Amino acid sequence: MTYEETLEYLFTRLPMYQRDGKKAYKKDLTNTIKLLDVLDNPHLSFKSVHIAGTNGKGTSAHGIAAIMQTAGYKTGLYTSPHLKNFTERIKIDGSEVPQNFVVDFVERIKPAVAEIEPSFFEITVAMAFDYFKYSSVDIAIIETGLGGRLDSTNVITPEVSLITNIGYDHMDMLGNTLEEIAREKAGIIKPNVPVIIGEKTSETQSVFEEFAEVRHTNLVYADSANWRAQSLVPDYLVKNVPGIEAVIDELKNRGWKISQTDINEGLNNLNSLTGLKGRFQILSQEPLVIADVSHNAEGLSILLQQVKSLCKGALHLIIGTVKDKDLSSIFHIFPKDSKKYWTQSSVPRALPVEELAIQGIMNGIEGECFKNVNEAITSAKEKAHPDDIILITGSTFVVAEVESI
Repeated sequence: MTYEETLEYLFTRLPMYQRDGKKAYKKDLTNTIKLLDVLDNPHLSFKSVHIAGTNGKGTSAHGIAAIMQTAGYKTGLYTSPHLKNFTERIKIDGSEVPQNFVVDFVERIKPAVAEIEPSFFEITVAMAFDYFKYSSVDIAIIETGLGGRLDSTNVITPEVSLITNIGYDHMDMLGNTLEEIAREKAGIIKPNVPVIIGEKTSETQSVFEEFAEVRHTNLVYADSANWRAQSLVPDYLVKNVPGIEAVIDELKNRGWKISQTDINEGLNNLNSLTGLKGRFQILSQEPLVIADVSHNAEGLSILLQQVKSLCKGALHLIIGTVKDKDLSSIFHIFPKDSKKYWTQSSVPRALPVEELAIQGIMNGIEGECFKNVNEAITSAKEKAHPDDIILITGSTFVVAEVESI
């Protein structure tokens, strides 16, 4: 198969959460374990850091990877979803997995796929672990997909685990309360593996402490008061720095050689080292055009606070989302004096723009409708003054379709 044929096989034959939603979410690890067994269990061949959470897990993963790269370690990075290219999901020292490896891997496991019938995500996890073994990485930074307990990545025994925070997202699969969601995320806590909690809250504290006690492991709450990094980090990263630093401290306790200079330089150069896209990504100036993949109430609230601090003129919001999102928790976050542009992505899970507009009206918010994000950007640029800000957000899939990224 060619690379294009391989991607078509992965995207169309296999259940995929981005396309199919909840029905593609496998609530056990059986398929992943079977796939990895076929591959001679590559996940046992490298050290790792495991990261779960509602917001900030992808950013934290990139931050830790950048620091480990700067410290001189060959560093694997597995994150999801991708924005533009499938190969963004699997990287070593910031370089994406080669297309020929993707083709060869899929050819190798096709017989097993026919027998096991895994999901898109399960195959991608197995591919990442196989590539990290093949490349002899020193350490791999692994981000969960959804939840933690039953996430396909939860077959590793890491050096340290990080749970960034707990918020209301994917409630149809993870639970209706913060405590229920925390129990799913806490599933990554392993016996005798230290776990960092990025955000201490009354609703989730007892859950994490219960899991740590049962599994005989050390639990550490990241302390923002002890932020040591001498870095000019963007606002989207600020909240995650204490958790990142706490992970680095645990790695140092386990013998990894990492200096304060490595931390500073890694965080200062995060984007160039890891190729992070779609996190407060500035696309153009005058007007300032920013794309950010935030898609739930907590993430959007932080994002809009930062944008508000920068905005000297008017704010133009280009918003698209997916069908299974609780919009009632999001609409009230949008500044009332901002101009709204409703849009949608081309994925089947996208909420049609007409439905988004109707829900907006029901919540007292009106906006213009555009069938795709690039039409919305063009319209916003025509209306905006040089000191205005255009923000594109609400869905990873909307940001992924921005032509200038």
